[in-house]
Amino acid sequence: MTVTEARAPRKADVRRPPRTEPPVRTRLRRAATPWLFLTPALLLFLYFKFIPMAQAVQMSFQEVRPFLGNTYVGGENYSEIAGSADFGAAVWHTVVLAVATTAGSIVLGLALALLLEGQTRSLWFIRSAIFLPVVTAMAVVAEVWRVMYYPAEGGALNSVLSVFGMGPSEFLNSPDSSLASIAFVGIWRGAPYDMMIFLAGLAGVDRVLYEASAVDGASRFRRIWHVTLPGLRPVFAILLTLAAIRGLRIFTEVFLLTNGGPDGSTEVLLTLTYKLGLERNELGVAAAGTVLLFLILLVLTIASRLRRREVGAR
Repeated sequence: MTVTEARAPRKADVRRPPRTEPPVRTRLRRAATPWLFLTPALLLFLYFKFIPMAQAVQMSFQEVRPFLGNTYVGGENYSEIAGSADFGAAVWHTVVLAVATTAGSIVLGLALALLLEGQTRSLWFIRSAIFLPVVTAMAVVAEVWRVMYYPAEGGALNSVLSVFGMGPSEFLNSPDSSLASIAFVGIWRGAPYDMMIFLAGLAGVDRVLYEASAVDGASRFRRIWHVTLPGLRPVFAILLTLAAIRGLRIFTEVFLLTNGGPDGSTEVLLTLTYKLGLERNELGVAAAGTVLLFLILLVLTIASRLRRREVGAR
C-alpha cells in the first residue's frame, strides 16, 4: 500500500433509502383528481346524450302516445320503416350523397393540400380563407348557395353557365339535379377540412424520399404516386371514416336547401325520421329509423378500426 493510498479517506458507504409506496389515500387522490375535472362534462353528456339515446332505443319498441301512455309493439316499428318505399329511397339518397361528398372532398382536399404545402408565410392567409366554409354556420352557407342556385337565367351560376353555352339549370328545383347540387355544397364545405388533415399528414412524409426520387429522375406525378400517396395511407384511412360518417349523417344541408324535395328526390334518412317524428307524430317509427342509422355507423366505425389495425400489423 502506498502512502497516497493510506492517506486517502475511505468513501462512506452511502445507501439510498428504500423506495416507499405512497399512502393509499395519496394514490386514491391522484386517481380521483382527473375524474373530478371530467365529472361536469360527463354529467352533461349523460343527461343530454346517453339518456336520450337509451330512451330512443326504448321508444323504438313502443307505440308512442303522448299523454296517453306508450304501448309495447315489439319490432313492428322496425318492420314498418324498413319495409316502406320512402325508407328505401332515403337510404339510397343518403348513400349517394355520402359517396359523392366523401370522394369529392377527399380528392379536392388532397389537391388543395398539394398546392398549398410549404413554409411560406403568405400561405397562412390563403389557407385561412379556404378554411372559412368549415367554420361558417350552415344556415349562412345554405342561404348563400340558395341565392347562387337561383334557377332563372340571371342567376349567379346560370350566368356562368351561359358563358360556356350551357344552361339555364333549375338546380335545387329539379328532381334530376337537386341531389347533385346538394352534393356539390357538401364537397365545397368538406374539402377544406380534409385539406388541413392532409397538410398535417404531408408534414410527416420523409423529405429524403422526395430528394432520392428527384435524383433518380422521377417526374412530379411519379413522386406523388410513389412517395406522397403511400406516406398518406394512414391519413386516408382516417379521412374515409370521418367523411363517410359525415356523409351518412347529412341533415342540415338537405333540410335548409330542399327539405327533401322536390318530390322526395333529396329525402335522406335524417330528414325522413325528422318528418316521421315531428310532423307525422310517429315517434316510435322515427326512433327505429335513428337506431338503424346508429347501427350502420357503428358497424362502419368498427370495420374501419379493424381494417386500420390489420394494415398497421402488416
